Amino acid sequence: MKGHKNKAKSKRLPSAAVRLSRKRTAEITGQVRLLAEPVCTAKGMELVHVEFQSEARGRILRLYIDKTGGVTLNDCADLSRQLSDLLDVSLDDLGSYSLEVSSPGAERPLGKVSDFDRFSGQTVKIRTFEPINDQKNFTGVLTGISEGLVTLSMGEKTMAIPYDGINKARLVNHGEDGCLSQISNASSSK
Repeated sequence: MKGHKNKAKSKRLPSAAVRLSRKRTAEITGQVRLLAEPVCTAKGMELVHVEFQSEARGRILRLYIDKTGGVTLNDCADLSRQLSDLLDVSLDDLGSYSLEVSSPGAERPLGKVSDFDRFSGQTVKIRTFEPINDQKNFTGVLTGISEGLVTLSMGEKTMAIPYDGINKARLVNHGEDGCLSQISNASSSK
């Protein structure tokens, strides 16, 4: 089960929607992180990653959360409800978007600098904004981050990738299944 999708707050974009610049997307995700992180922390959760992107069905603001013992569907739904109005007020110039709150799942996104040390030794996929040695996609064992460079062991060679040049980074088959399908007694008895 992937997570809660807040369809009540979903707003549609026209099909000719214009993609936001990389800089504007980074500003939005940074602002969302500043708003959402204290709410997550107060609920005993970690805000793992924030994505804002255009997809076929419009703009999607996706938050990945985690906590000890795993994330439940109720956790995703509750956080979505709490953040929805806060984000609508704080991001009133953003236009239409759909809010999704989910667990990180088996292919956990890596976004924070600390993630690249925390998951050292794990297999990762990294996509860069610009090609490095004529390629943008890299898969290898994460060996850490130092001085702004993420290092991957790729067989016989080691690749150093600038942290600021990473478009997406994810663990490969980390072994978690996403939101636990646990629903509280209160909501299941209605």
